[in-house]
Amino acid sequence: MNIIIPMAGRGTRLRPHTLTVPKPLLPIAGKPMVHRLVEDIVKVCNQPVARIAFVIGRDFGQDIEQQLCEVAEAVGSKGEIYYQDEKLGTAHAILCASEALEGDTVVAFADTLFKADFTLDTTAEGIIWVQRVENPTAFGVITQNEAGNITGFVEKPKEFVSDLAIIGIYYFRDGANLRKELQYLLDNDLKEKGEYQLTNALENMRAKGILFRAQAVTEWLDCGNKEATVFTNQRYLDYLSGQNLISPTAKMTNTVVIQPVFIGDGAELKDSVVGPHVSIGKNARIENSIIKNSLIQDNSTIQNANLKDSLFGSFVRYAGKADDCSLGDYTTVNL
Repeated sequence: MNIIIPMAGRGTRLRPHTLTVPKPLLPIAGKPMVHRLVEDIVKVCNQPVARIAFVIGRDFGQDIEQQLCEVAEAVGSKGEIYYQDEKLGTAHAILCASEALEGDTVVAFADTLFKADFTLDTTAEGIIWVQRVENPTAFGVITQNEAGNITGFVEKPKEFVSDLAIIGIYYFRDGANLRKELQYLLDNDLKEKGEYQLTNALENMRAKGILFRAQAVTEWLDCGNKEATVFTNQRYLDYLSGQNLISPTAKMTNTVVIQPVFIGDGAELKDSVVGPHVSIGKNARIENSIIKNSLIQDNSTIQNANLKDSLFGSFVRYAGKADDCSLGDYTTVNL
């Protein structure tokens, strides 16, 4: 099994948090978003993953490349780095990792997380992971027949055709076949809305007789903006409830912790109430504060604050009072 994760975008809707790190590296319950994604895919695949190909921007830097390879190693796989120098669409992004398009292949776009209670059926020719949504006009959707086979792919339909939205994760039994169809789009300059779209390759494959099936996930979690990221952190802490997510090197003095929470290595909490649904990064300092349903990243210091539904980056210095706040890395606020 191979996994390809296109993640070359920086996540502009999450600025200022993505000015210093790409969105898939933002932490969710103590681990980078892409790490959570990889773990959940490996669990569903229920078989060894030989290689994980990360498609990134060339400007991400060696530190991020090393971190991504470590994510792969953590699940017993080999990490590989590929570059997308031009943002030319989903089909182009996948094809940047053409060497990894062989045999059993999962393609997963790194801006989404999920929960599922199924094991991947690798006897199928292709599986598209979906979830029912209230407003399908904002998504790519699939149509299917009574046998459960997909009969069409529609990108952001203006009129109702289906409420089964594609969540951005796909399984292909023959990655080389997908590679051929993606290359066909580029060779013939077949674009939609100015970009090479994966859905066009899927439709070509379906028209040639490939049977795709839909597989519904139990929950689809987005990290597209601050509110969605805080909510996703909340949901993951719920999933992990019952596990000890407090580092043994964290120090707490006169502090009440209301589970579920994550507290990273070297964090120090004093005269505070933290939780529920709070993640605190390594070496963070929390003093004389009340924090609920928030995400505080590494090396940040929070003093005299009353926070909820907040997202703070790394190396933030905050002293004051607020109910709902979003601060990027290296920000200093005194109120």
